[in-house]
Amino acid sequence: MTSSAPPGLARFNAVAEREAVGMLREVCASRTWGAVVAGGRPYATLGELLDAADAAVAGLTAADLAEALAAHPPIGQPVPGDAASAREQSGVRDEERAELLALNRAYQERHGHVFLICATGRTGEEMVTALHERIRHDADTEREIVRIELGKINRIRLARWTETL
Repeated sequence: MTSSAPPGLARFNAVAEREAVGMLREVCASRTWGAVVAGGRPYATLGELLDAADAAVAGLTAADLAEALAAHPPIGQPVPGDAASAREQSGVRDEERAELLALNRAYQERHGHVFLICATGRTGEEMVTALHERIRHDADTEREIVRIELGKINRIRLARWTETL
């Protein structure tokens, strides 16, 4: 680690591995992802951390992805009291929630897991369109899209997380 690491990143680098893994579960619920990212410390820059996070997402098994997905609320229904969930889904208007929830249920019936999309900066209308498109995908195609979306979410959360750590 160099002295140029941002303060939050320096604090993350300094904690014990078990604590680091626990801290990372706030970002992504996959224990494998957390162990891989924590095990790569120290990170000199946020860019190094994000690169490691991306590599860890790329290596997740289907079971690891399922574990990560289980912690994500349905689009249109942020977790009450969860500031990150509310912030990420802030583009959803009240009148879009019912449609998003209905589509999400249909998606879950087809794919066996919650519809995952990086909602930050997206409107509810954009997410409805994405749901209509992605519900038709086969399992392998959708799993890779989910992996990409999870990586985007993790990057945003890590950047914000290291600023506030």
